[in-house]
Amino acid sequence: MNILEVKNLTQRFGELAAVDRLSFEVKDGEVFGIAGPNGSGKTTLFNSITGFYRYTGDVVFEGKSIAGLRPHQVCHRGIARTFQVPQLFLTMTVLKNLQVGAHFSKRHGVNEDDNIAEIVDFVGLHGKENIVTSHLNLYDQKLTMLANAMTTKPKLLMVDEPIGGLSPTETKDFLEIFKKINKELGITLVVIEHLMKFLTEISDRLMIIHDGSRIALGLPKEVTQEKNVIDVYLGGGVNA
Repeated sequence: MNILEVKNLTQRFGELAAVDRLSFEVKDGEVFGIAGPNGSGKTTLFNSITGFYRYTGDVVFEGKSIAGLRPHQVCHRGIARTFQVPQLFLTMTVLKNLQVGAHFSKRHGVNEDDNIAEIVDFVGLHGKENIVTSHLNLYDQKLTMLANAMTTKPKLLMVDEPIGGLSPTETKDFLEIFKKINKELGITLVVIEHLMKFLTEISDRLMIIHDGSRIALGLPKEVTQEKNVIDVYLGGGVNA
């Protein structure tokens, strides 16, 4: 069963088609990876799906169109996202940030305090709840942003370049957290990332886009061996 269907999505800025008639499906429960060169339209795609940009085409979530919905409406349907650069209330503590997310979600019957406590433990922020987020290192800021998205109780979590700027150890830790989110919580993940090793390890399927269009989609090991993918993105190997 598909949880998300993107149908001929086009996003133009003047004469430039940042996303050009792009279509794909995300299966319920999978980890769907997206990669492509800088400027290929990856973040624009996320911004379109989550209501930050108007677009032509259609986006269907759980069988219903969400085209034209604003970001808060998309979130209330069950889609949450993170950003390349942590988006936080920097003068507020970790706990206050998570309270905003939990309250915003308006999930009927969900105890906000219990929800937050569970997520804090799940991602490994226990003991840091009262630290002002501007005082956190990059890794903990990214964890807080991720936790904030999770407080909305999403069915689909869209993650934009989660490991940029992290050390190899922190990258490994993030990988394990995403695996837990998917396997233990049953949340479908769509992940944009440049580091191909990370994507091939975490993704069930991988899509490569270039100039706003899809050039490959399939199993990661197969996609990364396709000549057109190597030519436009990998530069000769999967370590790119």
